[in-house]
Amino acid sequence: MSENTFLQQEVSRRQLPPLLKMNDGRTCTHSLWKERRAEILDILQKNIYGYTPKAPEKVTGEIIEQARERAFAGKVNQQKIFVTFDTPNGKFGFPFYLFLPRSIPKAPLFLLINFRPDIPDVYCPVEEITDNGFALAIIYYKDVVNDNLHGDYSDGLGKIFIGNRKRRPDEWGKIGMWAYAASRVLDYLLTREEIDHRHVAVVGHSRLGKTALWCAAQDERFFMGISNNSGIGGAAIAKHSTGERVIDFIKAGSWDWFCEKFKEYSGYEDISMPYDQHFVLAAIAPRYICVGSAELDKGADPKSEFLSCVAASEVYKLLGYKGIITPDKYPEVGTSLHEGEIGYHIRKGHHYFSRYDWNQYMRFMRKKIQDENC
Repeated sequence: MSENTFLQQEVSRRQLPPLLKMNDGRTCTHSLWKERRAEILDILQKNIYGYTPKAPEKVTGEIIEQARERAFAGKVNQQKIFVTFDTPNGKFGFPFYLFLPRSIPKAPLFLLINFRPDIPDVYCPVEEITDNGFALAIIYYKDVVNDNLHGDYSDGLGKIFIGNRKRRPDEWGKIGMWAYAASRVLDYLLTREEIDHRHVAVVGHSRLGKTALWCAAQDERFFMGISNNSGIGGAAIAKHSTGERVIDFIKAGSWDWFCEKFKEYSGYEDISMPYDQHFVLAAIAPRYICVGSAELDKGADPKSEFLSCVAASEVYKLLGYKGIITPDKYPEVGTSLHEGEIGYHIRKGHHYFSRYDWNQYMRFMRKKIQDENC
């Protein structure tokens, strides 16, 4: 796609910080990408998500609940597992659910960071997912740290790492903690022989879609990062967006999802921002990404989510891939773009994680696994 195309002009109007300019001014090449990726992750940690602590040396998991054999008509092995690991301030653990289709010896898996502990859940059609040949792991995000807003770090990983003291400007927030927990679940899942270890996708909706992308950006063991209606702080470009603004997060108290430094940026008109969300997508390259938007989700700004996919494709092309493959226009409602390493769809309706979205993600993941085998 040349720089004179409509979409490249739309990206240019956003005045984004360049992906392929090294901190020392050099132009990033294929051989320099590993170094540039490390720079990008450092920029994102310093300015929006905060620095992630070192992973623990060991994670253990114990099956604490085994569902009866008739679960989901006997088609699924349902387990509740408690994972435990060491932190600098003592042990920490939390539960998650695992669903394994009995008919698939080694199933690819979706790791969902979820809003509710309910099984099944309105945002997660377990039976449909497992019927389609996928395993599923579900984390309830408040088992990791609360979402009480306004800087409440009084429980979970928040209490262990922060507690009542004032955070440093670049110290991690709750998105970082939820992402860290997802990686600890992956540590355990990679010990289970019923799972296809090469094909694990991390997925989330809204703020947990932001989390899924940040998790996949940091943890290269994930095959794919999936964000559903993740918006600003997730897939959507922030500069000159029509969606949420940094001040909106501050007013709502949800600034504590991010680091303190995040509050210093007015967001969309602030040309001094050294990052934007195409950095997060680019850090996942050359692995797979799938972004889902909803037509009426004004806060997430679907156009900005889509343009971020276009902008991040610059890195995929540098590495010899395609990124998003799209006509030179904004996609119409009902469009699915699944040919490239970055997938995208936009549906009718509002901010919600629908079965339509799940079917898009299953279709995209299945296609990419099949493409590997061709």
